[in-house]
Amino acid sequence: MKIKRVYEPAEKGEFRVLVDRLWPRGVSKKKAKIDLWLKIISPSDELRKWFSHDPQKWSGFKKKYFKELKSKKQELAEIRLLKKKHKNLTLLFSAKDPKHNNAVALLEYLKF
Repeated sequence: MKIKRVYEPAEKGEFRVLVDRLWPRGVSKKKAKIDLWLKIISPSDELRKWFSHDPQKWSGFKKKYFKELKSKKQELAEIRLLKKKHKNLTLLFSAKDPKHNNAVALLEYLKF
């Protein structure tokens, strides 16, 4: 399982899962080639707005997001099932910062 920006082209055989709450700006559904939009797994609106992609809030964001993820057992199980089903599973995000976004945090959480 890997992560990448939704704006990057799809690879052959890649199963693409968007894990953002909001649809990415400036990209059509056809161009994005998203197989599943799992917005329920994304951070709450309150957490997303609080974080505002501020790297200084990264540690606090992860702590709060991980707490939210504890109540999303069904969605986490769905991602784990998709990983078994698809060898090339990619979690997509739209944030400009490739190191401080919910997909990075989600991937870290899934490795626990």
